[in-house]
Amino acid sequence: MKRIALISFGCAKNLVDSEVMLGYLDKAGYSFVTDPEKADILVLNTCGFIEPAKKEAQNAIQDAVSLKKKKNERKVIVVGCYVERYKSSLEQEYPEIDAWLGVNDFDKIISVIKGETIKKSKKSFLYDHTSPRSRQTPPAWSYVKISEGCSHGCSFCSIPLIKGSYRSRPISSVFQEVEALSLQGVKEINIISQDTTYFGRDLGMREGLTLLLQELLEIKNIEWIRILYGYPEEVSDSLLEIMQEDKICSYLDIPFQHSNPKILKKMKRAMDGKKALMFIEKLRKKIPDIVVRTSLVVGFPGEGKEEFEDLESFVQEARFDYLGVFTYSREEGTSSYALGDPIKESVKDKRREKIMEIQAGISFHKNEKYLSQKVDVLIEGTSKDDPSVLIGRGKFQAPEVDSVILIERTDDWTEVVNTIQEVEITGRDVYDLYGQLAR
Repeated sequence: MKRIALISFGCAKNLVDSEVMLGYLDKAGYSFVTDPEKADILVLNTCGFIEPAKKEAQNAIQDAVSLKKKKNERKVIVVGCYVERYKSSLEQEYPEIDAWLGVNDFDKIISVIKGETIKKSKKSFLYDHTSPRSRQTPPAWSYVKISEGCSHGCSFCSIPLIKGSYRSRPISSVFQEVEALSLQGVKEINIISQDTTYFGRDLGMREGLTLLLQELLEIKNIEWIRILYGYPEEVSDSLLEIMQEDKICSYLDIPFQHSNPKILKKMKRAMDGKKALMFIEKLRKKIPDIVVRTSLVVGFPGEGKEEFEDLESFVQEARFDYLGVFTYSREEGTSSYALGDPIKESVKDKRREKIMEIQAGISFHKNEKYLSQKVDVLIEGTSKDDPSVLIGRGKFQAPEVDSVILIERTDDWTEVVNTIQEVEITGRDVYDLYGQLAR
């Protein structure tokens, strides 16, 4: 049987689509390799959200074309968001590619590989509990995507152009998937969506996410439930109430994007810095141990010295636990495209570095509270950089984007991998923590 290498780029939501494609391929009997050089079929699942992602996709396609020239019978299939946005021009630029597939038809990957003509679906693909899936995350945790698309109109964002409006999965489908994952040994699920807090509104549910969490709490073997990618105005009192349940991680990823009212108005975002600080205060009052992560954009058109200083002050006052900063990317088809891109990339980069410098000081200080404390840690395995060290995460750390806990390896270390263990924190740096098994 043909050997396939599938390379996934971009966000966790993309990874889930890749896992589903791998599920279909595995079911069809294909074998898998990690080295593209050894593959008979190379599948690239691309991201096309912002300029750096598009450049990464371009480079990957060019590398794939080079591989095909070495072995002409090797098939190359390019799929995903980048294809959805630029399929016509890509087909002209890269005639060597065997097939192009956007975001509507990941479930048709077998037909595409076989060279069959497919009828394009009208809506972006959204898997369910019956979809085959070959998970690529460690055995003890998984992502669960609860919706597709977005119905917000942020002026800078291309997601609605790529994925369409918001579509929720039925609660019963999500429940059945999570229940099946629990039987596979999964301890932690990370609920993802372009906007998790909007879940169910398209189905007529006002408190859809709360209702979903109520159901998931009934699944015995799931120990941690984490909510990623929320929208601040949609975090309801009922959601905060249910988040106080022990199984649900005291963690919210809330992208505020900026703090300055003038910039936020251009972004078509409603919550400015003052309102955001009040909101964060409310979160910390309701859930004292809550961890708040955010994403910010610097270099948006109109962001001068005053607007950036506003953002600096906001970050210093908000004291986020985790923070990511993107430089503004001017995207075709978005309403902010007409504003141009007047701020130099070098200025954007300096502003990004400045915000991250502020955050580094905050993170180092916040890590102090964990010293000499015993915390529950999901141990994932050994560190890639140092096999003599175990790597894990606490309930306050999301996978792949946050810091980790590095743990002294013991003789019986294999017994604790993929389990939740008590770890005593013995050290810290700017982001990561260090510890030893408490048992």
